[in-house]
Amino acid sequence: MNNPSKASPRVYPTQLETAQTGGLKLNITSAADNRPIEGATIDISEPNDPENVIEEIKTDAAGTAGTIELPAPPRDLSLAPSAVQPYSEYTFRISAPGYEPVVITGAEILSGVTAIQNTTLDPMTNLPNSAEGFVIGPHTLYGDYPPKIIEDEIKPVNESGEIVLSRVVIPEYVVVHDGPPRDTSAQNYYVRYRDYIKNVASSEIYATWPEAAILANVLAIQSFTLNRVYTEWYRNRGYNFTITSSTAYDHKWIPERNIFDTISAAVDSVFNNFLSRPDVRQPILTQYCDGNRVTCPGLMTQWGSNDLAEQGYSAIEILRYFYGDSIYINSTEEISGVPSSWPGYNLSIGTSGDKVRQMQEQLDAIADVYYPIPNITADGIYGQRTAAAVRAFQEYFDLPVTGVVDFTTWYKISAIYVAISRIAEYT
Repeated sequence: MNNPSKASPRVYPTQLETAQTGGLKLNITSAADNRPIEGATIDISEPNDPENVIEEIKTDAAGTAGTIELPAPPRDLSLAPSAVQPYSEYTFRISAPGYEPVVITGAEILSGVTAIQNTTLDPMTNLPNSAEGFVIGPHTLYGDYPPKIIEDEIKPVNESGEIVLSRVVIPEYVVVHDGPPRDTSAQNYYVRYRDYIKNVASSEIYATWPEAAILANVLAIQSFTLNRVYTEWYRNRGYNFTITSSTAYDHKWIPERNIFDTISAAVDSVFNNFLSRPDVRQPILTQYCDGNRVTCPGLMTQWGSNDLAEQGYSAIEILRYFYGDSIYINSTEEISGVPSSWPGYNLSIGTSGDKVRQMQEQLDAIADVYYPIPNITADGIYGQRTAAAVRAFQEYFDLPVTGVVDFTTWYKISAIYVAISRIAEYT
């Protein structure tokens, strides 16, 4: 098997002979109350020269510092298999008064897209502590990882205790075992479902790919994950987690890795979707391989999905090309951890009722924390002031600025509201 990570050394910014850049946006919050941290300092350096700070930024009252541009290899390197690393790597040292510092090494920057680094800092203890360190390993399309051990895509339902859920539910959290199932030394992490999907997709495909390829892969990752949730696959075998970070069994998930804007937007737009076949209740265990170093007949290949998207295939056409014509996109309104499901229609100027009032209440609470968003009155009437607040919210959280609360905006408001209105259940 060809191993690109050994065939070519890693690419650091000072080694790049290119003017291409990728964006970086950092969001720093407190583990104590999920609120943004003002005045956090982020020192950016190269992994091979961590003492040489090439950029230092500070967060504002909203816990961010805008988007900065950093050198990255040519975009074309990420659009086809290559022995040359298609992303540059950076080290972030993140600190703030009263909080434990964090150092992240190996954060990835791709040309033409924006990397998003969401980091939560723990409050300082009385004990002397050094900075907590995280090392981001190579991307799965570039590094050397164990190939997936192929399983049946539909799990048997005639075994006692095998299926414990009566319907597909989008969980609020998944418990990720950071290693193979039998590795008792590996740590378990409680991760919000959407954050988990974004992390895996950013680890397993390139954010520079066409939207259709990104959506096809996101849907496959979601369906696979929801199959593990629905069948309680690991818990029924005596384990205390939902899924692992081992590519031999599940998908690659990396603590504290950065995600990307194109992948984040794709997940937010389809996070309640999964893949089904006729007369099959459970989400399909949609497995795949890269299609370059590993082949998997009858399953989707990641590079193949990119090629088809480049040819104009839609996401469902890509999925059916690999999994057959009987595969289709399903959805569920059962979403844990949100105050209320999307009403099924857009909220805009002239809309009124309880759904508008509920959205206004959440948005007003968010405005108390994120100052660019104006406060509004929760009167149940969607007027100009509400539309202006929605536009400000959409602009701040990198959504299309329409002033209309669609599916994506509704659940983004809900997610931010839940995050700031309670201390996380798992920290």
